[in-house]
Amino acid sequence: MMKRILVVDDSLTTLKQIGAQLANSYDVLLAGSGALALQIGAQEKPDLVLLDVEMPVMDGFETIAELKRNPFLGHVPVIFLTGHNDTATEIRALESGAMDFITKPLNRDILLHRIELHLRYSTYQNHLESIIRDLEDSIVVSFAELIGYKDEMTGGHMLRTSKYVELLGRRLLEMGWFGSDFSESDLNMMVRAAPFHDIGKIGISDVFLLKPGPLSAEEYEEVKKHTTIGARVLKAIHDRTPAQTYLEYAQLFAEGHHERYDGTGYPHGLGGEEIPLCCRLMSVVNVYDACVTPRIYRPALTHEEARRAVLAGRGTEFDPFIVDVFDSIYEKFAKLTVVKMQPLLQKLERNFVS
Repeated sequence: MMKRILVVDDSLTTLKQIGAQLANSYDVLLAGSGALALQIGAQEKPDLVLLDVEMPVMDGFETIAELKRNPFLGHVPVIFLTGHNDTATEIRALESGAMDFITKPLNRDILLHRIELHLRYSTYQNHLESIIRDLEDSIVVSFAELIGYKDEMTGGHMLRTSKYVELLGRRLLEMGWFGSDFSESDLNMMVRAAPFHDIGKIGISDVFLLKPGPLSAEEYEEVKKHTTIGARVLKAIHDRTPAQTYLEYAQLFAEGHHERYDGTGYPHGLGGEEIPLCCRLMSVVNVYDACVTPRIYRPALTHEEARRAVLAGRGTEFDPFIVDVFDSIYEKFAKLTVVKMQPLLQKLERNFVS
């Protein structure tokens, strides 16, 4: 499959010239302005951008700043094109996030060589990031397995809630209700972070986690500490690896998934929109999964019983809007039963072992 190059220049002559030079080797997209480049880039997902610096209305520096803000385009390599052959412009171009800088008039051989060089580097970088992500996901599985030794229901619960978060979050994203406050990038990070929400249980005694009967008030207070323990552990991990931004969501999940919409939850008694969106979402799927899986003190509930339990918490335990969205797609939740989740869990386990 041919690599896709987006060429951005306000000169029609330059666009035609570069387009002709690249047409035999690449799938070429042409944009006569920065604004048009952003539109085309969002739709076509180029592999590399050739960007003119001197353009009216939105120049190259403004354009690359917008590209870098877009989670789908921020990683795309940018090569600046300019008629100014001076050090100050070159330094500014590189500081803005460009991978390279080529002066006009363009030499075809140099242009092709630079493009190929940066495409190869980008491909290698993407491959390396994929390997790192697989490793990180395997670490998530190891956490789930570790907790599974303490509480046989929790390990699978952590991974299943990730799928439920994706299902419910996808519908919220499609509805566009939260606008720029909830993006595709946010959802992806939430899905990766969701398995960490109960990680604090590793610091809770098995006597409480595995108790077959109801907990005393004192025992319940101890179990509630898993929220702050988990948040503290995840903050420490994130402090050491600040580039892993999804851990910010993991910390929010761990600390806030037992907050209630009416303000009577724990650990901080937050209410309404004081509770982060991701936690309002997690609280719904957390309870749903807890209902449909067996516990040491009761058998699993049916999907319909779990649905009624969620609906009963509308406006008290849960955000009413998120409950309504859940109810609109509850049949999809029913399809993601424990049995159907087993192949996923087994696959993740095999990846970790290997």
